[in-house]
Amino acid sequence: MFSETDRTVVVVGAQWGDEGKGKLVDVLAERADWVVRYQGGANAGHTVVLGDRSFVLHQIPSGILHEGVRCAIGNGVVLDPDTLFTEIDGLVEDGVDVEGRLYVSDRAHLVLPYHKLLDSESAASAAIGTTGRGIGPAYEDKVARRGVRVLDLRHRYRVRERVEQGAAHAGAQLARVGSTRHVDAAETIDMLGRLAERLLPLSEDVGLMVHRAIGSGAAVLLEGAQGSLLDVDHGTYPFVTSSNTTSGGAAVGAGVAPTLIDAVLGVVKAYTTRVGNGPLPTEMDEPMADRLRTLGNEFGATTGRARRCGWFDAVVVRYAARVNGLTDLAVTKLDVLDTLDRVAICVGYEFDGDLHTEFPGDIAALDRVVPRYEWLRGWERTTAEARRLDDLPSAARAYLDRIEELIETRIRYISVGTRREQIIGC
Repeated sequence: MFSETDRTVVVVGAQWGDEGKGKLVDVLAERADWVVRYQGGANAGHTVVLGDRSFVLHQIPSGILHEGVRCAIGNGVVLDPDTLFTEIDGLVEDGVDVEGRLYVSDRAHLVLPYHKLLDSESAASAAIGTTGRGIGPAYEDKVARRGVRVLDLRHRYRVRERVEQGAAHAGAQLARVGSTRHVDAAETIDMLGRLAERLLPLSEDVGLMVHRAIGSGAAVLLEGAQGSLLDVDHGTYPFVTSSNTTSGGAAVGAGVAPTLIDAVLGVVKAYTTRVGNGPLPTEMDEPMADRLRTLGNEFGATTGRARRCGWFDAVVVRYAARVNGLTDLAVTKLDVLDTLDRVAICVGYEFDGDLHTEFPGDIAALDRVVPRYEWLRGWERTTAEARRLDDLPSAARAYLDRIEELIETRIRYISVGTRREQIIGC
């Protein structure tokens, strides 16, 4: 993705998340100088396999696994400091050098214990199917201007003031929903006092650092969490996350100008999955869904939750290509389809007597759609050993060609396994 002209690249999920962005970021990071996470929180998980070791990273960019690459957590992220230091300590134990290579935006907001408590007690969160990690309540406090930022830890009086305000609000919310759980502001203040000793040395004006890096010609990779259809503005609202997962969020969440972005890579599975509640037009019936779930090991890296499975939805991905301005596609998990005798692509939705090829914003419409499929012949051969496009079976090539045609975006990478060498460049 990096070239003399393309120096700042955004990687986004172009479905409902879990597309394999971490693996792509890991591979692209070999040529990057910086990898920056720009939104989301510890509710996301990237699984990266290096040799015989598997790393699950929830907040730290997977570029940290490459020596010499600098990594940053941007201001658009809501940071869970406990999880952050658990990850750091785990990486160090595995021999990964983190010292002097990881930065945290001093403008990033913190996920605090009462955010997690609110999330776990909220009926609304349960209805949407959130991870219960406190992400939504932390973003709510941010927008309501009662959040605690990393830079607040420099001033103990400010921390006390902000936490007491946030805890009071959380306590009132808990009482309103009939919870008997208690919010302990003093305990949270003490926790932050302890964590400040480790967190403040990592804090920087990340936007300024990345701006200067881009100005110097550095290769910068901006990575998001979740997927485009979970974007708070452009996803299947209200079954969405609490931040902007699309490429526009990269500029805001990293603190750089949108004019500095050169390319946007959209990552998609060769089929479709979704965690939690909300529309999934191409969802498979059982036992096919369970078969694909087993073949693809479709269980969340963060929560272990089983993912809902469906056929590839070209309506969804074409929409994601538009709202993100995708310049390239990466198709992952092609190998999961290897044993199927036929595969389907959704090319439109039928509802109200018409065929619709554009993704609707109204989930009431999505509840009524009937997907129209094109069925293609399966290849019924392993693709795991393919290292060039020409190594793929002709039926697999035809499947990818049809996806490329429908999305009107070139396929740049194809993944045929969990190992780093199982990525084909096109």
